[in-house]
Order: sequence, then structure tokens, then C-alpha cells
Amino acid sequence: MTDPLTPYGNKPMVTPIVNAVNYHYASFEVLRQITDGEIDGYTYHRDDNPTVRAVEKIIAVMEEAEDCVISTTGMAACTMIYLTYLNSGDHLILFHDIYGAHYKVSLILERMGVEVTWLNASDSDHISKYIKPNTKMIFCETPSNPLCKIVDIRKIRKAADLVHALVIVDNTFATPFHQKPLKLGAHLVIHSATKGLGGHNDLMAGAIAGTKERYDDLWFTRQAIGTTLDAYSASLLERGLKTFDMRAEKMSQNALAMAEFLAAQPLVKRVYYPGLPTDPGHEVARRQMHDGFGGVLAFDLGETQEEAKAFINELKLIYHAVSLGATESLICIPYLTTMLYLPEERRTGFGVSPNTIRLSAGIEKTDLLLKDLEQALKKVPQRLAAKA
Repeated sequence: MTDPLTPYGNKPMVTPIVNAVNYHYASFEVLRQITDGEIDGYTYHRDDNPTVRAVEKIIAVMEEAEDCVISTTGMAACTMIYLTYLNSGDHLILFHDIYGAHYKVSLILERMGVEVTWLNASDSDHISKYIKPNTKMIFCETPSNPLCKIVDIRKIRKAADLVHALVIVDNTFATPFHQKPLKLGAHLVIHSATKGLGGHNDLMAGAIAGTKERYDDLWFTRQAIGTTLDAYSASLLERGLKTFDMRAEKMSQNALAMAEFLAAQPLVKRVYYPGLPTDPGHEVARRQMHDGFGGVLAFDLGETQEEAKAFINELKLIYHAVSLGATESLICIPYLTTMLYLPEERRTGFGVSPNTIRLSAGIEKTDLLLKDLEQALKKVPQRLAAKA
């Protein structure tokens, strides 16, 4: 059988997009060898796909993992982990400032008999007092979404080992360029590959990296529920990964420059970014991150949401849009966007305010971004006065 990745005996520079749903078997013996795992091969797209598999191997190397499973979205990847490793009667620990859609999934898990405890990221220093005999998983994001709080992964793993619980780390904000959670003690590392890994606002995907044994567990779940990524999106993801290191480095540089600039502005009440020495998570971030602190920051502007809206409306270069990790700088008010999944009373319970702004740095020239922030800040009083 011809290898679809090397159709002429030499590998193409770009992995072919294999859109086949099913595959022809040269013989029943080949079918047996494939299904028994003796040789690499493909039977049906829901099981595996050559284009998807090629990208999985790239991300596994990036995270220094044995293997990687890619799925249709970041939340599909998270849900696959929950469905694979949690049973009725198990206890799950989540942190409030992970992506808001986890709240909806937690409601489903509770309906299935999983006990869920929500903690503030600041409680991670005392995580052991929340551990129960039936704790089976601790899921955290560091830096967190949207306040960029830092969780000490080594400390979480030490507490989890008391009851042999799994530690899952969402590495979407940090990316493999800045942080390797598996080396710090995580059992699995997860990404919304829609964000920094893809990097161009044109694909949705999720990725989970870990050991070969974990890959087998998660592959079973993916095959069962049908969350295998399509080949075209996998091809776009592979393309994005080719420039990933350069993009991640530039986004981190831009984020730090904007954080330092905003921290000096009278209208900005607080900046959340672990790269600032004044940030509460700075010392831990210095220990577990490297080559920068990621491309996302948050800040509280003024005292009201109207001030935050006025600022965003005056921006010329930075786009008002959700998502992050793209070549373009993106800005939004989490209270009105990413946190809409949460009940209103929970949106502000862990530090987010109606006037909190999340800013994802792109790869634009740094001076142009700073000028855009500066001109928008100057116009806020004028816009509010005109509206009054």
C-alpha cells in the first residue's frame, strides 16, 4: 500500500491533505496488522487520519511528550479528558479562572455524579486542604484566563500525589514556547490549538499531550464520540506551527511592553501580567516559565464598564474580538464575552470586574501598538463627555 505521506518515495515539503473517509486494504492480513496495531495504517477517519497524525507528532515533540491526541476544539479536548478519567462518585477540582465554558461542562459532570469543587487560583498554595480521598483530578490553567494568575504546577502535583489524582494543565496562554507542564509534574497538558498554536484565526482544534498510555486512553474516547479533527484544519494547524516560535517570541515581547506602558497610565487601575515584577505570580512564573511570560495580559480601566468600552471603541490597530494568540492583537471585555457562560454572580467572584479588559498581543510593531493604546486612552474622557 502506498504511504499517503510519501506517495513517490520521498516526503513532500507540506504534509498532504488526506480527505479520505475510508481506506482500501491490500489484503485481510494487512487489515489484521492495522487493527492489531502491528503496523501503522488507517481504516476510517473517525479512528485516525494521516494529516492529523502528522500534526499530533509535531505537537508531542513541542511539549516533550510521548504522544498527542488532536480533537475538533479545545473544549472537546477538555471534555474528552473528563469523560476518560472521571466516574460517578469522583471528585474534581477546578479553578474559577479557567475558560468559562468549563462551567457548562461541570454542570453535565455533576448530573453524572461527579463532585466538583471550584477554587480561586490564589487557593492553589493551600491545595492540599481541598483534597479528598475521592479526588481524581485537578484541572488548572496557568497563566489563567483572563487574569493571568499563576498556579505552581509542582505544588499541585505534590498535593495530587497524596491521593493519586491526575494533574491536568491548560497551557494555552503560556504555549510550549514558554512552559512545559509535563516537565513540571502535569500528567497531561492541553491546548486550545485554535489560539497560539494555529495563530491565524482560521481553524479550531484542541490538543492533549502526554504518555503513550494516556494517548491510548484518549484515542479510545475520541474514536467513540467522534471528535477527530478534519484533515484541512490539521493542515492549517501544521502551517501555523511552522512559524510558532517566532510568533510566540514576538507576542511575548509585545505583551510585556504593553503591560509596562499600561501600568504607568493614570486611567489604568491595575495590570495583570506575570512578567511584571509587581505581579503576585511573578516569582513562581519565573521558576516555571522561560523565554518570556506569554502574549496575554489583562487590566482594569477606570471605574466603570463605560470607560472600558470607550477605550476599546477608540482603538485603531487593535481589534475588538474574542480569542487570543493570533497574529493580530485582539481585545475584549471578558465580562461581556468569554465569561457569558457563567452566571452573573460568578463573573466577578474571583477578581474579574465589569471594566476588566483582556488584551492578546499580536506580532505587530511594538511602537505602533503603544501608540494605539496611548491615543485611545487620551480620547476616553472626550468620548464619555460626548455621550453624557
